[in-house]
Amino acid sequence: MKRITIIAALCTSFGLVSPLVNAQTQAASTTSANPLPQADKDFIQAASMSSSTEIDAAKLATSNSSDKDVKSFAHHMMLDHTKLTVQLKMAAPHGVEVPKDNSDTSVLDALKPLKGKEFDQAYIKKVGLEGHRSTIAAFEKEISDGQNADLKKAAQKGLPTIKEHYKMAQDLAAKKGVTQ
Repeated sequence: MKRITIIAALCTSFGLVSPLVNAQTQAASTTSANPLPQADKDFIQAASMSSSTEIDAAKLATSNSSDKDVKSFAHHMMLDHTKLTVQLKMAAPHGVEVPKDNSDTSVLDALKPLKGKEFDQAYIKKVGLEGHRSTIAAFEKEISDGQNADLKKAAQKGLPTIKEHYKMAQDLAAKKGVTQ
């Protein structure tokens, strides 16, 4: 109970940063007697990479895109994937570290040199459509094959958001003439 009070005080004082710091400290400072099943490890890796890539690609969109719709989509992705990362870290069992800053560098490297409409089309296709399709598959696989109850619950809770993102990406692709 004392720990919850401290966490609540930190959350109030520091906003979003506090849960991230607490989740990292908690995961790094505890050990788990039972190793995590491979399906759950795979989910943590896929979900953290997806969110990290989404956040970094959204940051690129703020400078490389000149389209207000693309920038709005990117901003939405940055906010939601930051929340999903916090939820994943909180669901991870004690002793299991959730990777941070593990973006898919091949996606980001392909986007970095692009500007304007060329960036927008690649961003929508690679991050919006393909990225969310693979993330949906990872979340669905955790729901069906995962063995850790907290991680399965996090996948069940996060899946509707990921599906909503995919629908948003499809709508944006249709509006901007990006083939799926």
